[in-house]
Amino acid sequence: MSTTIIKTDFNFPGQKSVYHGKVRSVYTLANNQLLMVATDRLSAFDVVMPKGIPFKGQILNQIATKMMQDTQDLVPNWLTATPDPNVAIGEACDPFKVEMVIRGYMAGHAAREYKAGKRMLCGVEMPQGMKENDAFASPIITPATKAEMGDHDQDISREDILARGIVSQEDYLVLEDYTRKLFKRGSEIAAKRGLILVDTKYEFGKTKEGEIVLIDEIHTPDSSRYFYAEGYQQRQDAGEPQKQLSKEFVRQWLIENNFQGLEGQTVPFMSDAYIQTVSERYIELYENITGEPFIKAEVSSIETRIKDNVAAYFNTKS
Repeated sequence: MSTTIIKTDFNFPGQKSVYHGKVRSVYTLANNQLLMVATDRLSAFDVVMPKGIPFKGQILNQIATKMMQDTQDLVPNWLTATPDPNVAIGEACDPFKVEMVIRGYMAGHAAREYKAGKRMLCGVEMPQGMKENDAFASPIITPATKAEMGDHDQDISREDILARGIVSQEDYLVLEDYTRKLFKRGSEIAAKRGLILVDTKYEFGKTKEGEIVLIDEIHTPDSSRYFYAEGYQQRQDAGEPQKQLSKEFVRQWLIENNFQGLEGQTVPFMSDAYIQTVSERYIELYENITGEPFIKAEVSSIETRIKDNVAAYFNTKS
């Protein structure tokens, strides 16, 4: 769709290199800066869908910005500025090669593993007798190794992370502490909006000064799963699906259309009407989790808008 940004080919001031991830394009700039452009690409099962979702990049970037501002008293983060609705600028960091996934409820991947008969997830035992979407007695951390583009992230235990030297024990204890603090704050923010933060993932990096900081996104629909709190227990008691705000509805639609990112499978056709419903769901999440109306950015020429806003930002810094 012409009102989405799928690919980026910018040449920003001081640009040294660019890396195109599944959803974000990351530009390395001079003076140890990174510039991330949140595109409208949609990734599910580690596969990028062929069509973009209108306003998705703006939604991800603006939620992540707000959540970093709302948690910076707990955990330091990389962010210094958001000069455009789709752009974040911050300090370049050496990223840890693990994603810190934390789960308050047995949903999504955990539920699929549980249904398959598994009771251990990333070295953490899941109790017998649980139903899908039940709460764990306390949140569990189930890390994943960071995948290269096109590869699937892999579940990994704390013990394997330490044994393989992926993260030092000293640093890993900090990552766990930060993960639990962020999830607690995120859950409190969600509760004020009538939502339940079901599970999420956090990514961390180390600055050149050696400080561990939060990087990438936080509490967005791409990295998190939310339930509506109202009616949660009634739906659980009745064995009904939970009403949720997350990317899981896309995954379920893909599963129903015989796609889970497996070899030989083809991404099903996404009609413009379906794409619009996905966009509306993302906007719904934005408004629910932030408590603010979503203001659509100008999309007649997103690339020009981004270039102009970034140039204006750097002009004020020169």
